[in-house]
Amino acid sequence: MTKVLTATVQKSVLTDVFQIVLFNDDYNSFDWVIKSLVEVCDHEHAQAEQCAWIVHYNGKYTIKSGPKEDMINRCIALLDRGLTAEVQEAQ
Repeated sequence: MTKVLTATVQKSVLTDVFQIVLFNDDYNSFDWVIKSLVEVCDHEHAQAEQCAWIVHYNGKYTIKSGPKEDMINRCIALLDRGLTAEVQEAQ
């Protein structure tokens, strides 16, 4: 008796991941940036504060990653608050 082995290959579905990059500016206060990140990006206060400091010192920082439509909507909300941000495809 001969046994036949079959292999099942699972096809993984890759979803494109996008990110919001926040840029430093000379107009918005730390408190406003932190409040915006908490309200728009669902960050905890400590996470938002860390992001604000990183943006301040590095000039920019990726603050959120996820599906394209979600990142676009969140980025628009940040822009509406006067922050400087853009959506980029994650590398």
